[in-house]
Amino acid sequence: MKLSNFGFELPEERLAEYPSENRDESRLMVLNRKEQTIEHKMFKDVIDYFDEDDVLVLNNTKVFPARLFGNKEKTGARIEVFLLRELNQEQRLWDVLVDPARKIRIGNKLYFGDDETLVAEVIDNTTSRGRTLRFLYDGSYQEFRAKLSELGETPLPKYIKRDVEPEDEERYQTIFAKNEGAVAAPTAGLHFSKHLLKRFEIKGVNFAEVTLHVGLGTFNPVEVEDLSKHKMDSEELKIEGETVKIVNKALKEKRRICAVGTTAVRAVESAVSTSGQLNEFDGWTNKFIFPPYDFSIPNAMITNFHTPKSTLLMMVSAFAGHDFMKRAYEEAIKEGYNFYSYGDAMLII
Repeated sequence: MKLSNFGFELPEERLAEYPSENRDESRLMVLNRKEQTIEHKMFKDVIDYFDEDDVLVLNNTKVFPARLFGNKEKTGARIEVFLLRELNQEQRLWDVLVDPARKIRIGNKLYFGDDETLVAEVIDNTTSRGRTLRFLYDGSYQEFRAKLSELGETPLPKYIKRDVEPEDEERYQTIFAKNEGAVAAPTAGLHFSKHLLKRFEIKGVNFAEVTLHVGLGTFNPVEVEDLSKHKMDSEELKIEGETVKIVNKALKEKRRICAVGTTAVRAVESAVSTSGQLNEFDGWTNKFIFPPYDFSIPNAMITNFHTPKSTLLMMVSAFAGHDFMKRAYEEAIKEGYNFYSYGDAMLII
């Protein structure tokens, strides 16, 4: 499989700028791999494909307000800072992206907020676009994090050209989000409403939670034609004993195990034992899934519609089968499905 296998024409108007009015009322395309059939549904119909003791694997990561706007000392130039990863809590060191990058040098100071009480100093140019900042703040670590949250904005994906609106704070977060650390939402989970989750619970479907803190690496463009040469950024992953128990029981009983989102798939596939069971995990994963690939844990998957040549599309292709996925995407464009973070959903069974 080569990078060029994953190119397709995506009309710009298919990129969703806003979420659907109600979480569970986006559209749902259902792909049946065995029958090679495609159905068109509403997302809330997804429950019809599950039975008692089936499992939904949910990524409970929580997006933090990672986008800050500051001003450069002396010139006052407006600089956007995107917090990627905390490197050192004590020293308040963070890996960040800055825009425009060419204006920022080691030693520059940036000021944030109207009162400019939050100051950061550039201490390293780690990559062409990345920087390491040391935040200078008089106060406890808790107060510092509260200040970051107060000044930060919901980090909507770059393709959304509009300003962040108050509803984005809630809608760009799954309702089961609890462990803060992601700079992008696990978007397949955005379609679940409280009411729909309750219906799953009543039906006897089990929830297995994992925490994979989504980084921007998920969206990094692939720049090599030979996919085996692409390196994924590492993302922090935690899978606890309770989840392992639920999933391994379902594997043994040959139940439907549905990973909600590409991040949930990567999470469980990063923690497989030699006997094909799920293991506990606490660390980092840079697993990159592309065709051909044998999945050990999930036998169903919920995902959004992804952009051309993205690593997310490659994983879906490995799961659905490449030709079937291409046919489904052609149909999605023809039928006016919305793509990307705030777009519609697909269930692959």
